[in-house]
Amino acid sequence: MTPHSSLDHSTTISRELVHRASIAEVFLTGHCEESDGSFTVAGQLPRTHSYYNDHTTSPAQYDPLLVLEVFRQTCILFSHKALGAPMDSAFIFDKGSVQITDCDALRMGAEPAEVIVHLTVTDRHFRGKNLAGCAIEASMTIDGRVCARTSLAWRWMRQKMWSTLRRRTRSSLDLTPRAHLTGTRLPAYAVGRHSPQNVVLVDADITDRGLISKVTVDRSHPGLFDHPLDHISGALQFEALRQTALYAASELLGLDPRFLALTDFDTEFTNVGEFELPTDCHAVTAGVEGDTACFELSMRQEGTEIASSRMRLSRSRQTPASLPDGMSELVAAH
Repeated sequence: MTPHSSLDHSTTISRELVHRASIAEVFLTGHCEESDGSFTVAGQLPRTHSYYNDHTTSPAQYDPLLVLEVFRQTCILFSHKALGAPMDSAFIFDKGSVQITDCDALRMGAEPAEVIVHLTVTDRHFRGKNLAGCAIEASMTIDGRVCARTSLAWRWMRQKMWSTLRRRTRSSLDLTPRAHLTGTRLPAYAVGRHSPQNVVLVDADITDRGLISKVTVDRSHPGLFDHPLDHISGALQFEALRQTALYAASELLGLDPRFLALTDFDTEFTNVGEFELPTDCHAVTAGVEGDTACFELSMRQEGTEIASSRMRLSRSRQTPASLPDGMSELVAAH
């Protein structure tokens, strides 16, 4: 039992409350609203997820994008339970940042990690007189240790309104069929993955300003598309941005992506990603200091930016002496 008497980690909450189709994609187990208006959530992090646990970093730790997903589910649950968002709402996340504050706390142990998320509201968005959006700050703890912090802003609207807005937006675009994206996916190790099925980049080119990757959109991927959508999922966009940063670290800086982890990111979504349009990620090195490398990233569809992000990658805590033969020099190159 957690310090909050109404919280435990024995079973997941209803999948409808976090807009998931698969029960296995629900990571929250309980919630309570505090007397000061803050909101607390309990959750559990999986150790055998085919997407979130498919990384080459050692020692194994929970994925920062899994941490983000727990924060995202917390926001949706909070919207329904505390803010009165209708159950048929479509949620639009505008921007968000995550800072991993304790990498050691995210190391996988002998049992799945039980987490507590504490959320406070920093701003509210109204559509007329109706509350229709929110901005929050939240922290995640494991065994009493704060492992991550986030700031997120999102809006919601009834599904009928969203569908009308989408039809209007799409009617203003040229969505005639483009040439099918050809080529092979990048090698899994080149983006810090074990499984080729979790690679979302097809080809990448080095330019005089940085690196440009091509994004492949696989709508059958169960981790990136839990249910059918009318747009490119935020989960895929975050993964494409991260993989582009990892590949840029290798190609531009000579760092081995197998020993790099995402530790800090600040992302803004500016337009909806359309399935019919080719999607590219542009990466520019923003700084290298000690064990970290920073990149400015932009995701675009035929020149129109749909998302931008600043991401920091940090070297894993595995010591050079324990790396495979020949890897110590690569990892220590910068």
